[in-house]
Amino acid sequence: MYDSEKPLVIQSDHSVLLEADHPQFEAARDFLARFAELEASPEHVHTYRITHLSLWNAAESGLKAEEVVAGLERFGRYELPQNVRSEIWSAMARYGRLELRPSGDGIVLWADDPLLLREVRGHPKVSPLLELLGPDGVKVAEGQRGHLKQALLRIGWPVRDLAGHAQGQPLELSLRERTVGGKELGLRRYQQQAVDAFWAGGQASGGSGVVVLPCGAGKTLVGLGVMAKVQAATLILCTSTLAVHQWIDELLDKTSLGAEEVGEYTGVHKEVRPVTVATYHILGRKEHRSLLDAQDWGLIVYDEVHLLPAPVFRMTAEIQARRRLGLTATLLREDGREGDVFSLIGPKKYDAPWKELEGQGWIAKASCTEVRLEMSPGARQRYAEAEEHEQFRLAAENPAKIPAVQEIVQEHLGNGDRVLVIGRFLTQLDALAQALSAPLVTGQTLLADRERLLRDFRSGKEPVLVVSNVANFSLDLPEASVAIEVSGTFGSRQEEAQRLGRILRPKEDGRPAHFYALVSSDTREQQFSIQRQRFLTEQGYRYRIVRYGDDASRDEGIVIPLADARRRLRGGSQDV
Repeated sequence: MYDSEKPLVIQSDHSVLLEADHPQFEAARDFLARFAELEASPEHVHTYRITHLSLWNAAESGLKAEEVVAGLERFGRYELPQNVRSEIWSAMARYGRLELRPSGDGIVLWADDPLLLREVRGHPKVSPLLELLGPDGVKVAEGQRGHLKQALLRIGWPVRDLAGHAQGQPLELSLRERTVGGKELGLRRYQQQAVDAFWAGGQASGGSGVVVLPCGAGKTLVGLGVMAKVQAATLILCTSTLAVHQWIDELLDKTSLGAEEVGEYTGVHKEVRPVTVATYHILGRKEHRSLLDAQDWGLIVYDEVHLLPAPVFRMTAEIQARRRLGLTATLLREDGREGDVFSLIGPKKYDAPWKELEGQGWIAKASCTEVRLEMSPGARQRYAEAEEHEQFRLAAENPAKIPAVQEIVQEHLGNGDRVLVIGRFLTQLDALAQALSAPLVTGQTLLADRERLLRDFRSGKEPVLVVSNVANFSLDLPEASVAIEVSGTFGSRQEEAQRLGRILRPKEDGRPAHFYALVSSDTREQQFSIQRQRFLTEQGYRYRIVRYGDDASRDEGIVIPLADARRRLRGGSQDV
Protein backbone atom coordinates (compact mmCIF):
# COMPACT_ATOMS: atom_id res chain seq x y z
CA MET A 1 0.00 0.00 0.00
CA TYR A 2 1.34 3.45 -0.93
CA ASP A 3 -0.33 6.84 -0.66
CA SER A 4 1.79 9.85 -1.62
CA GLU A 5 -0.82 12.21 -0.16
CA LYS A 6 0.07 11.22 3.42
CA PRO A 7 2.78 12.90 5.55
CA LEU A 8 4.43 10.05 7.52
CA VAL A 9 6.99 7.39 6.67
CA ILE A 10 7.11 4.80 9.48
CA GLN A 11 10.25 2.64 9.33
CA SER A 12 10.93 -0.79 10.77
CA ASP A 13 13.61 0.60 13.13
CA HIS A 14 10.78 2.47 14.95
CA SER A 15 11.75 5.86 13.51
CA VAL A 16 9.05 8.04 11.96
CA LEU A 17 9.71 10.70 9.30
CA LEU A 18 7.28 13.62 9.07
CA GLU A 19 7.22 15.92 6.03
CA ALA A 20 7.20 19.44 7.45
CA ASP A 21 5.74 21.10 4.33
CA HIS A 22 2.80 18.71 4.09
CA PRO A 23 -0.75 20.14 4.50
CA GLN A 24 -1.39 17.59 7.28
CA PHE A 25 1.84 18.43 9.11
CA GLU A 26 0.29 20.05 12.19
CA ALA A 27 -2.28 17.29 12.69
CA ALA A 28 0.35 14.58 12.32
CA ARG A 29 2.82 16.44 14.57
CA ASP A 30 0.26 16.85 17.34
CA PHE A 31 -0.59 13.16 17.05
CA LEU A 32 3.06 12.00 17.20
CA ALA A 33 3.83 14.23 20.17
CA ARG A 34 1.53 12.07 22.28
CA PHE A 35 3.61 8.88 22.04
CA ALA A 36 6.93 9.46 20.23
CA GLU A 37 10.10 11.37 21.01
CA LEU A 38 11.26 14.09 18.62
CA GLU A 39 14.85 13.32 17.62
CA ALA A 40 15.51 15.98 14.98
CA SER A 41 13.44 18.69 13.34
CA PRO A 42 15.31 20.46 10.57
CA GLU A 43 13.38 22.46 8.03
CA HIS A 44 11.84 19.85 5.74
CA VAL A 45 11.71 16.46 7.51
CA HIS A 46 11.22 15.87 11.23
CA THR A 47 12.36 12.59 12.76
CA TYR A 48 10.57 10.92 15.68
CA ARG A 49 11.35 7.66 17.46
CA ILE A 50 8.90 5.31 19.13
CA THR A 51 10.46 3.92 22.31
CA HIS A 52 9.19 1.89 25.24
CA LEU A 53 9.50 4.93 27.50
CA SER A 54 7.58 7.16 25.09
CA LEU A 55 4.84 4.54 24.75
CA TRP A 56 4.62 4.10 28.52
CA ASN A 57 4.36 7.86 28.95
CA ALA A 58 1.51 7.80 26.42
CA ALA A 59 -0.20 4.92 28.21
CA GLU A 60 -0.01 6.86 31.48
CA SER A 61 -1.83 9.75 29.77
CA GLY A 62 -4.65 7.40 28.73
CA LEU A 63 -3.70 6.81 25.10
CA LYS A 64 -4.53 3.29 23.83
CA ALA A 65 -2.45 1.10 21.53
CA GLU A 66 -5.31 0.87 19.04
CA GLU A 67 -5.38 4.68 18.81
CA VAL A 68 -1.63 4.81 18.12
CA VAL A 69 -1.83 2.12 15.44
CA ALA A 70 -4.94 3.63 13.82
CA GLY A 71 -3.30 7.07 13.69
CA LEU A 72 -0.11 5.73 12.13
CA GLU A 73 -2.18 3.95 9.51
CA ARG A 74 -4.20 7.12 8.91
CA PHE A 75 -1.14 9.33 8.39
CA GLY A 76 1.31 6.71 7.03
CA ARG A 77 2.43 6.86 3.40
CA TYR A 78 3.32 3.16 3.41
CA GLU A 79 1.87 0.16 5.19
CA LEU A 80 2.74 0.10 8.87
CA PRO A 81 5.64 -2.38 9.39
CA GLN A 82 4.39 -5.47 11.19
CA ASN A 83 7.18 -5.41 13.80
CA VAL A 84 6.33 -1.80 14.73
CA ARG A 85 2.64 -2.65 15.04
CA SER A 86 3.44 -5.64 17.24
CA GLU A 87 5.87 -3.72 19.46
CA ILE A 88 3.36 -0.91 20.06
CA TRP A 89 0.72 -3.40 21.19
CA SER A 90 3.20 -5.35 23.31
CA ALA A 91 4.82 -2.37 25.04
CA MET A 92 1.62 -0.49 25.79
CA ALA A 93 -0.08 -3.66 27.00
CA ARG A 94 2.61 -4.00 29.66
CA TYR A 95 1.87 -0.63 31.23
CA GLY A 96 -0.74 -0.95 33.96
CA ARG A 97 -0.50 -4.72 34.32
CA LEU A 98 1.57 -4.12 37.43
CA GLU A 99 0.49 -1.60 40.04
CA LEU A 100 1.56 -0.48 43.47
CA ARG A 101 -1.48 -0.18 45.70
CA PRO A 102 -2.03 0.81 49.34
CA SER A 103 -2.87 -2.05 51.68
CA GLY A 104 -3.48 -1.32 55.34
CA ASP A 105 -0.44 0.54 56.54
CA GLY A 106 1.75 -0.82 53.75
CA ILE A 107 2.00 -1.26 49.98
CA VAL A 108 1.47 -4.28 47.75
CA LEU A 109 2.56 -5.12 44.23
CA TRP A 110 -0.54 -6.17 42.30
CA ALA A 111 -0.68 -7.89 38.90
CA ASP A 112 -3.60 -8.64 36.60
CA ASP A 113 -2.35 -12.21 36.20
CA PRO A 114 -0.99 -14.52 38.95
CA LEU A 115 1.55 -15.94 36.49
CA LEU A 116 2.94 -12.49 35.80
CA LEU A 117 3.23 -11.85 39.52
CA ARG A 118 5.09 -15.14 39.92
CA GLU A 119 7.39 -14.21 37.01
CA VAL A 120 8.49 -10.86 38.42
CA ARG A 121 8.65 -12.21 41.99
CA GLY A 122 11.20 -14.74 40.85
CA HIS A 123 13.51 -12.28 39.17
CA PRO A 124 16.77 -11.87 41.16
CA LYS A 125 16.63 -8.06 40.89
CA VAL A 126 13.06 -7.94 42.21
CA SER A 127 12.65 -10.70 44.80
CA PRO A 128 14.83 -9.07 47.52
CA LEU A 129 12.50 -6.04 47.48
CA LEU A 130 9.32 -8.03 48.22
CA GLU A 131 7.92 -9.76 51.28
CA LEU A 132 5.26 -12.45 51.71
CA LEU A 133 2.24 -12.88 49.49
CA GLY A 134 -0.82 -11.17 50.95
CA PRO A 135 -4.54 -11.32 50.05
CA ASP A 136 -4.25 -8.38 47.63
CA GLY A 137 -0.78 -9.00 46.17
CA VAL A 138 2.84 -9.21 47.22
CA LYS A 139 3.85 -6.94 50.08
CA VAL A 140 6.60 -4.47 49.28
CA ALA A 141 9.42 -4.39 51.79
CA GLU A 142 9.42 -1.21 53.85
CA GLY A 143 11.31 1.62 52.18
CA GLN A 144 11.70 -0.30 48.90
CA ARG A 145 8.97 1.42 46.87
CA GLY A 146 11.36 3.41 44.67
CA HIS A 147 13.95 0.65 44.34
CA LEU A 148 11.21 -1.75 43.24
CA LYS A 149 10.02 0.63 40.53
CA GLN A 150 13.59 0.97 39.25
CA ALA A 151 14.12 -2.78 39.19
CA LEU A 152 10.85 -3.52 37.42
CA LEU A 153 11.51 -0.87 34.74
CA ARG A 154 14.94 -2.35 34.06
CA ILE A 155 13.45 -5.76 33.32
CA GLY A 156 10.84 -4.24 31.01
CA TRP A 157 7.87 -4.09 33.37
CA PRO A 158 6.91 -0.51 34.27
CA VAL A 159 4.66 -0.27 37.30
CA ARG A 160 1.90 2.27 37.87
CA ASP A 161 2.32 3.79 41.30
CA LEU A 162 -1.13 4.25 42.80
CA ALA A 163 -0.02 3.91 46.41
CA GLY A 164 -0.71 7.59 47.06
CA HIS A 165 1.28 10.32 48.75
CA ALA A 166 1.58 11.81 52.20
CA GLN A 167 -0.35 15.05 52.51
CA GLY A 168 2.48 16.80 54.31
CA GLN A 169 2.30 19.71 56.72
CA PRO A 170 -0.47 22.04 55.50
CA LEU A 171 0.70 25.39 54.15
CA GLU A 172 -1.66 28.03 52.85
CA LEU A 173 -0.33 29.91 49.84
CA SER A 174 -1.58 31.37 46.58
CA LEU A 175 -0.23 33.08 43.51
CA ARG A 176 -0.43 36.86 43.58
CA GLU A 177 -2.54 38.68 41.02
CA ARG A 178 0.33 41.16 40.68
CA THR A 179 3.99 40.86 41.55
CA VAL A 180 5.49 42.95 44.35
CA GLY A 181 6.66 45.35 41.64
CA GLY A 182 3.09 45.73 40.34
CA LYS A 183 3.39 43.60 37.19
CA GLU A 184 0.23 41.68 36.30
CA LEU A 185 0.68 37.98 37.02
CA GLY A 186 -1.15 34.92 35.76
CA LEU A 187 -0.34 31.49 34.41
CA ARG A 188 -0.14 31.28 30.64
CA ARG A 189 -2.35 28.67 29.03
CA TYR A 190 0.45 26.11 28.60
CA GLN A 191 1.66 26.72 32.16
CA GLN A 192 -1.83 26.04 33.53
CA GLN A 193 -2.04 22.92 31.38
CA ALA A 194 1.26 21.72 32.85
CA VAL A 195 0.03 22.31 36.41
CA ASP A 196 -3.24 20.49 35.72
CA ALA A 197 -1.48 17.56 34.03
CA PHE A 198 0.77 17.09 37.05
CA TRP A 199 -1.99 17.46 39.63
CA ALA A 200 -4.46 15.19 37.77
CA GLY A 201 -7.35 16.39 39.90
CA GLY A 202 -5.63 15.21 43.07
CA GLN A 203 -6.09 11.55 42.11
CA ALA A 204 -3.60 8.81 42.99
CA SER A 205 -2.29 8.87 39.41
CA GLY A 206 -1.20 12.49 39.86
CA GLY A 207 1.35 14.14 42.07
CA SER A 208 4.56 12.75 40.57
CA GLY A 209 6.11 13.44 37.21
CA VAL A 210 8.12 15.74 34.99
CA VAL A 211 7.21 18.95 33.16
CA VAL A 212 9.39 19.78 30.13
CA LEU A 213 9.50 23.44 29.07
CA PRO A 214 12.20 25.48 27.31
CA CYS A 215 14.44 27.83 29.26
CA GLY A 216 12.65 31.16 29.37
CA ALA A 217 9.17 29.62 29.19
CA GLY A 218 8.48 29.94 32.91
CA LYS A 219 9.19 26.56 34.53
CA THR A 220 9.55 28.27 37.90
CA LEU A 221 6.04 29.68 37.62
CA VAL A 222 4.75 26.16 36.89
CA GLY A 223 6.44 25.05 40.11
CA LEU A 224 4.73 27.84 42.03
CA GLY A 225 1.40 26.88 40.46
CA VAL A 226 1.84 23.28 41.60
CA MET A 227 2.70 24.48 45.12
CA ALA A 228 -0.55 26.45 45.16
CA LYS A 229 -2.40 23.21 44.27
CA VAL A 230 -0.64 21.06 46.87
CA GLN A 231 -0.93 23.57 49.76
CA ALA A 232 1.75 21.84 51.82
CA ALA A 233 5.32 22.25 53.04
CA THR A 234 7.67 22.13 50.06
CA LEU A 235 11.35 21.31 49.57
CA ILE A 236 12.88 22.79 46.40
CA LEU A 237 16.19 21.38 45.13
CA CYS A 238 18.41 23.43 42.79
CA THR A 239 21.73 23.16 40.99
CA SER A 240 23.50 26.09 42.70
CA THR A 241 23.33 28.70 45.43
CA LEU A 242 22.56 31.32 42.79
CA ALA A 243 19.57 29.27 41.69
CA VAL A 244 18.46 29.00 45.32
CA HIS A 245 18.45 32.79 45.63
CA GLN A 246 16.51 33.17 42.38
CA TRP A 247 13.85 30.71 43.56
CA ILE A 248 13.53 32.57 46.86
CA ASP A 249 13.14 35.87 44.99
CA GLU A 250 10.41 34.34 42.83
CA LEU A 251 8.59 32.87 45.84
CA LEU A 252 8.49 36.22 47.62
CA ASP A 253 7.64 38.18 44.46
CA LYS A 254 4.89 35.95 43.07
CA THR A 255 3.26 34.12 45.98
CA SER A 256 1.55 35.09 49.22
CA LEU A 257 4.40 33.62 51.27
CA GLY A 258 6.25 35.89 53.69
CA ALA A 259 10.02 35.95 54.17
CA GLU A 260 9.65 34.13 57.50
CA GLU A 261 8.09 31.14 55.68
CA VAL A 262 10.91 30.67 53.12
CA GLY A 263 14.30 29.24 54.11
CA GLU A 264 17.68 28.85 52.42
CA TYR A 265 19.61 25.63 53.03
CA THR A 266 23.07 26.01 51.49
CA GLY A 267 26.70 25.96 52.52
CA VAL A 268 26.21 29.39 54.08
CA HIS A 269 22.73 29.20 55.63
CA LYS A 270 20.92 26.25 57.22
CA GLU A 271 17.33 27.46 57.54
CA VAL A 272 14.48 24.93 57.60
CA ARG A 273 11.10 26.59 57.06
CA PRO A 274 7.74 25.58 55.53
CA VAL A 275 9.26 26.24 52.10
CA THR A 276 12.97 25.41 52.03
CA VAL A 277 15.22 25.86 49.00
CA ALA A 278 18.42 23.78 48.95
CA THR A 279 21.12 22.68 46.53
CA TYR A 280 21.54 19.17 45.18
CA HIS A 281 25.15 19.28 46.34
CA ILE A 282 24.37 19.81 49.99
CA LEU A 283 21.56 17.26 50.03
CA GLY A 284 23.91 14.74 48.47
CA ARG A 285 26.14 14.89 51.55
CA LYS A 286 25.26 12.38 54.26
CA GLU A 287 25.50 14.87 57.11
CA HIS A 288 22.65 16.90 55.60
CA ARG A 289 20.23 14.05 54.82
CA SER A 290 18.39 14.97 58.03
CA LEU A 291 16.89 17.83 56.01
CA LEU A 292 14.49 15.27 54.54
CA ASP A 293 13.10 14.58 58.01
CA ALA A 294 13.20 18.18 59.24
CA GLN A 295 9.70 18.89 57.90
CA ASP A 296 6.69 16.83 56.88
CA TRP A 297 7.14 17.68 53.21
CA GLY A 298 4.07 17.45 50.99
CA LEU A 299 6.01 18.25 47.78
CA ILE A 300 9.59 18.05 46.55
CA VAL A 301 10.50 20.10 43.47
CA TYR A 302 13.53 19.04 41.42
CA ASP A 303 14.75 21.98 39.34
CA GLU A 304 16.80 21.00 36.25
CA VAL A 305 15.86 17.39 36.92
CA HIS A 306 17.97 16.16 34.00
CA LEU A 307 21.02 17.00 36.16
CA LEU A 308 19.86 15.02 39.19
CA PRO A 309 23.09 13.54 40.63
CA ALA A 310 23.43 9.89 41.63
CA PRO A 311 23.33 10.48 45.43
CA VAL A 312 20.01 12.33 45.07
CA PHE A 313 18.64 9.52 42.89
CA ARG A 314 19.38 7.15 45.77
CA MET A 315 17.73 9.50 48.24
CA THR A 316 14.70 9.93 45.97
CA ALA A 317 14.22 6.18 45.81
CA GLU A 318 13.54 6.29 49.55
CA ILE A 319 11.01 9.16 49.63
CA GLN A 320 8.40 7.92 47.19
CA ALA A 321 5.59 8.80 49.59
CA ARG A 322 6.20 12.50 48.85
CA ARG A 323 4.80 14.25 45.77
CA ARG A 324 7.63 14.89 43.31
CA LEU A 325 7.75 17.47 40.51
CA GLY A 326 10.64 17.51 38.04
CA LEU A 327 11.26 20.65 35.96
CA THR A 328 13.58 20.63 32.96
CA ALA A 329 14.20 21.99 29.49
CA THR A 330 15.32 18.59 28.20
CA LEU A 331 15.04 15.01 29.41
CA LEU A 332 18.32 14.18 27.65
CA ARG A 333 20.84 12.75 30.08
CA GLU A 334 24.39 12.10 29.00
CA ASP A 335 24.48 9.14 31.43
CA GLY A 336 21.43 7.48 29.86
CA ARG A 337 19.42 7.43 33.09
CA GLU A 338 16.14 8.72 31.65
CA GLY A 339 14.53 5.51 32.92
CA ASP A 340 15.47 6.38 36.49
CA VAL A 341 13.84 9.80 36.12
CA PHE A 342 10.72 8.01 34.84
CA SER A 343 10.60 5.52 37.70
CA LEU A 344 11.70 7.73 40.62
CA ILE A 345 10.38 11.21 39.78
CA GLY A 346 7.54 10.02 37.60
CA PRO A 347 6.42 9.91 33.97
CA LYS A 348 6.51 12.95 31.73
CA LYS A 349 3.32 14.86 32.44
CA TYR A 350 3.67 17.77 30.02
CA ASP A 351 5.99 18.77 27.16
CA ALA A 352 5.81 21.96 25.10
CA PRO A 353 7.99 22.08 21.95
CA TRP A 354 10.49 24.96 21.81
CA LYS A 355 9.54 26.04 18.28
CA GLU A 356 5.83 25.98 19.07
CA LEU A 357 6.29 28.41 21.97
CA GLU A 358 8.57 30.53 19.81
CA GLY A 359 5.84 30.74 17.17
CA GLN A 360 3.39 31.90 19.82
CA GLY A 361 5.79 34.61 21.01
CA TRP A 362 6.45 33.14 24.46
CA ILE A 363 10.17 32.75 23.80
CA ALA A 364 12.41 34.78 21.51
CA LYS A 365 13.14 33.79 17.92
CA ALA A 366 16.74 32.63 17.66
CA SER A 367 19.34 32.37 14.92
CA CYS A 368 22.27 30.00 15.48
CA THR A 369 25.71 30.33 13.88
CA GLU A 370 28.80 28.15 14.06
CA VAL A 371 31.97 30.17 13.42
CA ARG A 372 34.94 28.07 12.27
CA LEU A 373 38.44 29.45 12.75
CA GLU A 374 41.88 28.34 11.58
CA MET A 375 44.71 27.76 14.05
CA SER A 376 48.02 29.55 13.48
CA PRO A 377 50.91 27.37 12.17
CA GLY A 378 52.52 27.34 15.63
CA ALA A 379 49.26 26.46 17.38
CA ARG A 380 48.54 23.79 14.77
CA GLN A 381 51.95 22.21 15.38
CA ARG A 382 51.38 22.13 19.15
CA TYR A 383 47.99 20.57 18.52
CA ALA A 384 49.46 17.91 16.22
CA GLU A 385 52.14 16.96 18.76
CA ALA A 386 49.84 16.91 21.79
CA GLU A 387 48.32 13.89 23.47
CA GLU A 388 44.74 13.21 22.46
CA HIS A 389 43.28 14.39 25.78
CA GLU A 390 45.16 17.71 25.43
CA GLN A 391 44.07 18.42 21.87
CA PHE A 392 40.53 19.42 22.78
CA ARG A 393 41.70 22.15 25.15
CA LEU A 394 44.31 23.47 22.68
CA ALA A 395 41.58 23.76 20.03
CA ALA A 396 39.11 25.30 22.49
CA GLU A 397 41.62 27.96 23.57
CA ASN A 398 42.63 28.89 20.01
CA PRO A 399 43.86 32.53 20.33
CA ALA A 400 42.17 33.34 17.00
CA LYS A 401 38.85 33.27 18.85
CA ILE A 402 39.61 36.54 20.65
CA PRO A 403 39.47 38.86 17.58
CA ALA A 404 36.44 36.94 16.29
CA VAL A 405 34.62 37.52 19.57
CA GLN A 406 35.60 41.20 19.50
CA GLU A 407 34.12 41.58 16.01
CA ILE A 408 30.85 39.86 16.91
CA VAL A 409 30.52 41.83 20.16
CA GLN A 410 31.20 45.15 18.44
CA GLU A 411 28.56 44.45 15.81
CA HIS A 412 25.89 43.61 18.38
CA LEU A 413 26.71 46.43 20.76
CA GLY A 414 26.05 48.75 17.83
CA ASN A 415 22.56 47.26 17.65
CA GLY A 416 21.92 47.76 21.38
CA ASP A 417 22.17 44.07 22.31
CA ARG A 418 23.34 42.65 25.64
CA VAL A 419 26.01 40.00 25.11
CA LEU A 420 27.08 36.92 27.11
CA VAL A 421 30.45 35.36 26.28
CA ILE A 422 30.41 31.82 27.69
CA GLY A 423 33.27 29.36 28.06
CA ARG A 424 34.80 26.57 30.07
CA PHE A 425 38.49 27.44 30.55
CA LEU A 426 39.34 30.22 33.00
CA THR A 427 42.60 31.33 31.36
CA GLN A 428 40.75 31.83 28.08
CA LEU A 429 37.90 33.67 29.78
CA ASP A 430 40.29 35.95 31.64
CA ALA A 431 42.00 36.88 28.35
CA LEU A 432 38.62 37.56 26.74
CA ALA A 433 37.48 39.71 29.66
CA GLN A 434 40.60 41.83 29.32
CA ALA A 435 40.29 42.09 25.52
CA LEU A 436 36.64 43.16 25.81
CA SER A 437 37.11 45.32 28.93
CA ALA A 438 34.22 43.34 30.38
CA PRO A 439 33.66 41.82 33.83
CA LEU A 440 34.23 38.11 34.40
CA VAL A 441 31.92 35.87 36.45
CA THR A 442 33.12 32.39 37.46
CA GLY A 443 32.44 29.92 40.23
CA GLN A 444 35.20 31.66 42.19
CA THR A 445 33.49 35.05 42.07
CA LEU A 446 32.16 36.05 45.48
CA LEU A 447 28.39 35.69 45.58
CA ALA A 448 27.87 39.38 46.44
CA ASP A 449 30.10 40.44 43.52
CA ARG A 450 28.36 38.01 41.20
CA GLU A 451 24.92 39.33 42.04
CA ARG A 452 26.13 42.95 41.66
CA LEU A 453 27.53 42.21 38.19
CA LEU A 454 24.31 40.50 37.16
CA ARG A 455 22.33 43.55 38.29
CA ASP A 456 24.65 45.80 36.28
CA PHE A 457 24.10 43.61 33.22
CA ARG A 458 20.33 43.69 33.63
CA SER A 459 20.35 47.48 33.94
CA GLY A 460 22.60 47.94 30.92
CA LYS A 461 25.47 49.41 32.90
CA GLU A 462 27.56 46.41 31.77
CA PRO A 463 26.32 45.35 28.30
CA VAL A 464 28.87 42.52 28.00
CA LEU A 465 29.47 39.78 30.55
CA VAL A 466 32.08 37.01 30.30
CA VAL A 467 30.91 33.95 32.22
CA SER A 468 32.14 30.44 32.95
CA ASN A 469 30.00 27.29 33.24
CA VAL A 470 28.00 29.02 35.99
CA ALA A 471 25.98 30.38 33.05
CA ASN A 472 24.75 26.89 32.20
CA PHE A 473 22.24 26.69 35.01
CA SER A 474 19.61 29.01 36.44
CA LEU A 475 21.22 32.27 35.35
CA ASP A 476 18.21 34.56 35.05
CA LEU A 477 19.19 37.24 32.53
CA PRO A 478 16.11 37.93 30.38
CA GLU A 479 17.82 41.01 28.89
CA ALA A 480 20.54 38.91 27.20
CA SER A 481 19.95 38.64 23.45
CA VAL A 482 23.35 37.33 22.28
CA ALA A 483 25.36 34.34 23.52
CA ILE A 484 28.85 33.59 22.20
CA GLU A 485 30.11 30.12 23.15
CA VAL A 486 33.92 29.99 22.99
CA SER A 487 34.45 26.59 24.61
CA GLY A 488 32.22 23.82 25.88
CA THR A 489 32.11 20.37 27.45
CA PHE A 490 32.88 17.92 24.66
CA GLY A 491 29.59 16.93 22.98
CA SER A 492 27.11 17.87 25.69
CA ARG A 493 23.62 18.54 24.34
CA GLN A 494 22.53 19.40 27.88
CA GLU A 495 25.03 22.24 27.93
CA GLU A 496 23.87 23.51 24.55
CA ALA A 497 20.27 23.51 25.81
CA GLN A 498 21.19 25.53 28.87
CA ARG A 499 23.39 28.02 27.03
CA LEU A 500 20.85 28.65 24.30
CA GLY A 501 18.23 29.02 27.02
CA ARG A 502 20.09 32.01 28.48
CA ILE A 503 18.91 34.19 25.57
CA LEU A 504 15.44 32.84 24.82
CA ARG A 505 13.41 35.09 27.10
CA PRO A 506 11.21 37.26 24.83
CA LYS A 507 12.53 40.81 24.52
CA GLU A 508 10.30 43.80 25.18
CA ASP A 509 11.19 45.31 21.80
CA GLY A 510 10.74 41.97 20.00
CA ARG A 511 14.37 41.68 18.91
CA PRO A 512 15.60 38.18 18.00
CA ALA A 513 18.23 36.21 19.89
CA HIS A 514 21.59 35.19 18.41
CA PHE A 515 23.65 32.17 19.42
CA TYR A 516 27.24 31.73 18.21
CA ALA A 517 29.53 28.74 18.75
CA LEU A 518 33.22 29.34 17.93
CA VAL A 519 35.04 26.19 16.79
CA SER A 520 38.59 25.51 15.60
CA SER A 521 38.48 23.97 12.11
CA ASP A 522 39.57 20.37 11.50
CA THR A 523 40.10 19.57 15.18
CA ARG A 524 38.54 17.39 17.87
CA GLU A 525 36.55 20.45 18.90
CA GLN A 526 34.84 20.48 15.50
CA GLN A 527 34.05 16.79 15.87
CA PHE A 528 32.42 17.38 19.26
CA SER A 529 30.56 20.43 17.94
CA ILE A 530 28.61 18.14 15.62
CA GLN A 531 27.05 16.49 18.68
CA ARG A 532 26.32 19.83 20.37
CA GLN A 533 24.81 21.30 17.21
CA ARG A 534 22.60 18.23 16.94
CA PHE A 535 20.63 19.62 19.84
CA LEU A 536 19.80 22.73 17.82
CA THR A 537 18.44 20.70 14.93
CA GLU A 538 16.53 18.46 17.35
CA GLN A 539 14.73 21.59 18.50
CA GLY A 540 14.05 22.77 14.95
CA TYR A 541 16.62 25.58 14.80
CA ARG A 542 18.38 26.25 11.53
CA TYR A 543 22.01 27.27 11.88
CA ARG A 544 24.58 28.68 9.50
CA ILE A 545 28.24 27.74 9.38
CA VAL A 546 30.61 30.63 8.69
CA ARG A 547 34.39 30.94 8.62
CA TYR A 548 36.21 33.76 10.36
CA GLY A 549 38.27 35.91 7.98
CA ASP A 550 37.87 37.37 4.52
CA ASP A 551 39.55 34.57 2.54
CA ALA A 552 36.79 32.52 0.95
CA SER A 553 39.09 30.31 -1.12
CA ARG A 554 38.33 27.21 0.98
CA ASP A 555 34.55 27.63 0.92
CA GLU A 556 32.81 24.49 -0.24
CA GLY A 557 29.23 25.66 -0.26
CA ILE A 558 28.67 25.26 3.48
CA VAL A 559 30.77 28.08 4.90
CA ILE A 560 30.96 31.79 4.21
CA PRO A 561 33.41 34.39 5.53
CA LEU A 562 32.38 35.91 8.84
CA ALA A 563 32.68 39.42 7.44
CA ASP A 564 30.10 38.57 4.77
CA ALA A 565 27.95 36.74 7.31
CA ARG A 566 27.79 39.84 9.49
CA ARG A 567 26.49 41.86 6.53
CA ARG A 568 23.93 39.17 5.71
CA LEU A 569 22.64 38.53 9.23
CA ARG A 570 19.40 40.36 8.61
CA GLY A 571 18.96 39.25 5.03
CA GLY A 572 19.64 35.54 5.44
CA SER A 573 22.54 33.42 4.21
CA GLN A 574 23.40 29.82 3.46
CA ASP A 575 21.93 27.59 6.15
CA VAL A 576 22.73 24.00 6.97
